[in-house]
Amino acid sequence: MRKLAALISVFALHGATSVRYRLLAMALLPMLVILPILLGISIYRWNAKFDAVLTSKVHDDLTIARQYLGRIFENTEGELTSSVNSARFQSIVQTQGYQDGILNAYLKDIAQAQRLDFLYIVADDGSLVASEFEMASIPRRNWPVVSAALEGRAQTAIDVFGSAELAAISPDLAKRAQIDIIATPASAPTARTQESRGLVLQSATPVPLPIGRKAALVGGILLNQNLAFVDTINDLIFHGSGLPEGSRGTVTLFLDDVRISTNVRMFEGQRAIGTRVSAEVRDAVLDRGQTWLDSAFVVNDWYISAYEPIRDSYNHRIGMLYAGYLRQPFTEAKRSTVLEIALAFIVAVALTVPLFLKWAASIFRPLERMTTTISKVESGELDARTGPVVGRDEIEQVAVHLDRLLDQIHERDTQLRQWNQELNQRVEERTNKLVHANQQLEATTKQLIMSEKLAAIGEITAGVAHEINNPIAVMQGNLEIIRDMMGSKADEAKTEFRLIDEQMHRVSEIVTRLLQFAKPQEYAGFTDQYDAAVVVTDTLPLVQHLLNKTTINVDTEYHASRLISMNRTELQQVLVNLLVNAIHAMSGGGRLTIRTFDRNEGRRRGVVIDVTDTGGGMTPDVMQRIFDPFFTTKRREGTGLGLSISQMLVTRQGGKISVESEPGKGTTFTVWLPAED
Repeated sequence: MRKLAALISVFALHGATSVRYRLLAMALLPMLVILPILLGISIYRWNAKFDAVLTSKVHDDLTIARQYLGRIFENTEGELTSSVNSARFQSIVQTQGYQDGILNAYLKDIAQAQRLDFLYIVADDGSLVASEFEMASIPRRNWPVVSAALEGRAQTAIDVFGSAELAAISPDLAKRAQIDIIATPASAPTARTQESRGLVLQSATPVPLPIGRKAALVGGILLNQNLAFVDTINDLIFHGSGLPEGSRGTVTLFLDDVRISTNVRMFEGQRAIGTRVSAEVRDAVLDRGQTWLDSAFVVNDWYISAYEPIRDSYNHRIGMLYAGYLRQPFTEAKRSTVLEIALAFIVAVALTVPLFLKWAASIFRPLERMTTTISKVESGELDARTGPVVGRDEIEQVAVHLDRLLDQIHERDTQLRQWNQELNQRVEERTNKLVHANQQLEATTKQLIMSEKLAAIGEITAGVAHEINNPIAVMQGNLEIIRDMMGSKADEAKTEFRLIDEQMHRVSEIVTRLLQFAKPQEYAGFTDQYDAAVVVTDTLPLVQHLLNKTTINVDTEYHASRLISMNRTELQQVLVNLLVNAIHAMSGGGRLTIRTFDRNEGRRRGVVIDVTDTGGGMTPDVMQRIFDPFFTTKRREGTGLGLSISQMLVTRQGGKISVESEPGKGTTFTVWLPAED
């Protein structure tokens, strides 16, 4: 080692001027410097991945524990539902068997079979119908689980029962729930000495009673000191899991931060029931609702731990579910592995460094000559050469080949410079052509996609419209036959016949609109003359259901004195689309203003209908595309055809539709229609 240190000091002094020392450095530095650094990095990354694997495993263990808990939820709820649906249960209930104690005895059998700590039936008026044993008082019925069952939905959850609530069900439950709190290192300070509340898994399912009464079958399991629960989960997770010798898997249920059921051991194998979780874990899991996946101090040692909060039926964090295993065996295994790697590296260095030095000495001299030649070439002496050599080993042959290569390089360098210049010119020309061709391809692709979409929509719409016309015609014909068959009695249903006629006429108009959309060139809509204000007034009720869901105020200003000529249904379609867009733009509330007034466009007399909202407005880019087919800002809610169809209907009538908007200041759509003389 002393010789090695001396050699390194020589490298530092002479390495800048001597090829010899540079070659020695090239031979030794990878082994003495680079390899240790890479080895250290590899060990660091291996350690990180090892810890990640441990964390991933404990996360999987926690997932299994959570799934098992969910399976208990499903099984408890399913068994209660099956009991309610059984023929025997239905027979007892329908024959009023709960009045003479038969139902109580049956509930006791169910509770024993399903290992429930309590089981009772409560009616919707709060009265106790039956129970497996005599209760001190009627349990409260405002648990969300019980309320859901009374409404007809089976539900299961974990809730916290106070000592008085447990005692009301059974004094034995209240006694079983009591746990003495044990002072625990690293836990948060507390003045409590006993946990008297109970963590209860309760399930409820609806029970139909005679005379239309509603009731719920409610059952529960007290999880405090329920060792079979955690032992079953522990066996499920860690049985045959391949933990190293000395490690052990553990599972715990917490009520708040107190272990109420666990297989974590303290001294002399005693279970750590009553101990508390560390303050760091409590802050992360209970206070902030996070899942803990890291090392944690558990009672008296460090464990690879996974904690997640347990929520009650009110969605409050009431406790934690924990899975983990002892960290010390893994730490010792990592330490021994690192020591073995370091020892192997030292042995390898001791055996290989002297061999490297011996081999390096045989190549110093020819390499120094080549190094000198290369340095001259790099400095600009392209004619510098190594010269003739005496030996014929590989190094001397490399020197000869080096001189030949330098000659070829000098010759080809000139050619490459010329070719490079020509290649750059050709690449630039080809790039310009490709850019132009790509732009043309993108424009053509967009046009093809739009044409395909419009063609598909037109074919589908036309097919649907024609299919609807046939049953409408049949209904109209049969309606006339019914009138003739009823004769004079048809006058008694005159109002109903009129409503049927109106609704079938309405369907016919809708079909006509669909056909106009599919093949507008084959249809010319019927037009009549009317006041724009009347159409606006008739249209507002069509969107009233949307207005009722918001806090939007509607203002109308009718100043138009001229009559317009346009199909009434088409104009209502345009107005409904504009009103719906305005309502969606003001999801948080606002003011919707609709105005009508006279305005001329050149020599043409006309009427304007303005629809103004106080929503978020639109950017100039959106305004330019707002009337394009299939363009929408509503994502999943819109098809992008509403404004496009509205523009088509207004333009076909000789009018026009425009928009003014500014981000943050709302939007105004203006519909101008020609007026009738």
